Amino acid sequence: MADTKSKAAATTEAPASRRNEKVGLVVSTKMQKTIVVEIEMRKAHPKYKRVIKSNKKFYAHDEQNSARVGDVVRIREARPLSKLKRWSLEEIVRRSSLALADDKTVEAAEVK
Repeated sequence: MADTKSKAAATTEAPASRRNEKVGLVVSTKMQKTIVVEIEMRKAHPKYKRVIKSNKKFYAHDEQNSARVGDVVRIREARPLSKLKRWSLEEIVRRSSLALADDKTVEAAEVK
């Protein structure tokens, strides 16, 4: 009896988000509050079974403008925000070493 109640409670709890998530590389941050993320997909050819790489770009909403070119980010599916923007920035998985080097040179220039 107690087991069925705990199972029912587990199923009535809010399920994990069913929205798609993708991990990709930021290739552009030239727009305000928008990043362009490139996802590399690997898929076996239906007939020849050779793995083929294909790239697709997604526009994602970045509220704080925190992502930089070269960062690896996780984006999540969202409601349509503009003509092309259907994703939002979830988290920055890994910062780009290139972006960190740019910050140091900017700080050095400000000090001088």
